[in-house]
Amino acid sequence: MSNASMETVPKSLRNLRACLLCSLIKTIDQFDYDGCDNCEEYLHLKNNRDTIFDCTSSSFDGTISMMSPDDSWVAKWQGIKKFKPGVYAISVTGKLPNSIIRDLKASGVPYQSRDRSQKAGEQ
Repeated sequence: MSNASMETVPKSLRNLRACLLCSLIKTIDQFDYDGCDNCEEYLHLKNNRDTIFDCTSSSFDGTISMMSPDDSWVAKWQGIKKFKPGVYAISVTGKLPNSIIRDLKASGVPYQSRDRSQKAGEQ
């Protein structure tokens, strides 16, 4: 595996957070330094700790390590087939701020909550 693809893999289990839009898992420092590999053009996490805390969550369940998105049936099942290789949460607790959801909708970017902790009727 090339070093370039290993850059998104968290190097520690401390301070892990998952993106509320795509569920990519990184450390706070990785989000701060690089932003989100999939959502940076929409969320602007790079060098913005306040936005990192608003648009990511430290509460998530399960992980998927995806290295070949095009070949992975799990990536297709999880809805992350078009995303970059990395480590993803199966479920992320939380919701993006309403202002960001409005901006995504205005830009034509679909937002599907990755929070599976709520009962179906409560979303």
